[in-house]
Amino acid sequence: MITFPSSQLTSAELALRDEVRAFMAEYLARGHRRQLGINAEPSIEFSREIARRGWIGMSVPVEYGGHGRTAVDRFVVVEEMLAVGAPISAHWVGDRQTAQMLLRFGTEEQKHAFLPRIVASDVFFCLGMSEPGSGSDLASVRTRATRTEGGWILNGQKVWTSGAQYADYVVTLCRTEPLGERKHVGLSQLMVDLKAEGVTVAPIRLLNGAHHFNEVFFDNVFVPDEMLLGRPGDGWHQVTSELAHERSGPDRFLSVMPIVQVLYDEYKTRDLDPGTRNQLGRLFAMYMTFRSMSLSIARRLDAGELPAVEAALVKDMGTQFENRAVQVIRSLLNREIDPAAGELDELLADAIITAPTFTLRGGTNEVLRTVIAKDLMRTRGNVA
Repeated sequence: MITFPSSQLTSAELALRDEVRAFMAEYLARGHRRQLGINAEPSIEFSREIARRGWIGMSVPVEYGGHGRTAVDRFVVVEEMLAVGAPISAHWVGDRQTAQMLLRFGTEEQKHAFLPRIVASDVFFCLGMSEPGSGSDLASVRTRATRTEGGWILNGQKVWTSGAQYADYVVTLCRTEPLGERKHVGLSQLMVDLKAEGVTVAPIRLLNGAHHFNEVFFDNVFVPDEMLLGRPGDGWHQVTSELAHERSGPDRFLSVMPIVQVLYDEYKTRDLDPGTRNQLGRLFAMYMTFRSMSLSIARRLDAGELPAVEAALVKDMGTQFENRAVQVIRSLLNREIDPAAGELDELLADAIITAPTFTLRGGTNEVLRTVIAKDLMRTRGNVA
């Protein structure tokens, strides 16, 4: 059964929230502009500044350079940063996923080599999963690595790779064994140096010229054995195990919150008609609902669980809601959007272009609904 036990922040977590909120207010007061969630332009300077404050790698154990804190502590920090549009994208993948993967599947040498650098924002990662013809059906990837002396020779292509233009490594899902009847078997993950010979990164630009996505080509790239993440052939198990981290966080429903914040600042002194108040009230009520669901998952991660189905539900519903929020805000303004007219229009113009990508990242919503339905059917069968 899919459940989301309610949870409240403790006094220590509230104190952390207030600390982050005060820092973000000061950061914006320096003249930095708000941006939209993980679509924000990367700022290595910002990533290193918050790293010095201990807000990256919060749940990484101290022995690996981390801070030994909880998934909920990270939730609190991320929520405050997303709400005001901080430029988090440079460190995002390493902090959210790669660090967790290394902790679960990495060797001791890999943990000591990479985790302290992730925590300090001295190294950045991206994810090489989707391919042309292999989007949500990751098991059908055709990028292949073959054994050679001391490592692997990698050939293939990845697409929609966020952040490859500035990342140092791409964690690449590839086939390392011949394709058999079960296509989920025989996949592995390699941590590939994006500056290695034979790697080419080509930008995929959005309609407004923004550069978030890339194609990444591998042409006989040598990857040393020590850059294999986990065991050969366990790639599918490893990828699916990280999905609770990827799909459940505040980034799945807070990407457009900076627009709502600016809109609220403009509307809070106005005498609004009942229809407008109703629409804004529904927006805030939905935000609080998704926040409660996401916080519940963070508590379960701290308890050692991997609530992948609940995470899929948050991702599906949260990203649908984000698209709906953009539509509601456009209808409330009831005018042409001019990015040069001010912060509200600038943010909304960005959201109109990027919002369609929200339901694609982390697995398309259609595929996630299949995951959710199968779990409900399995649970129902057990109950019967």
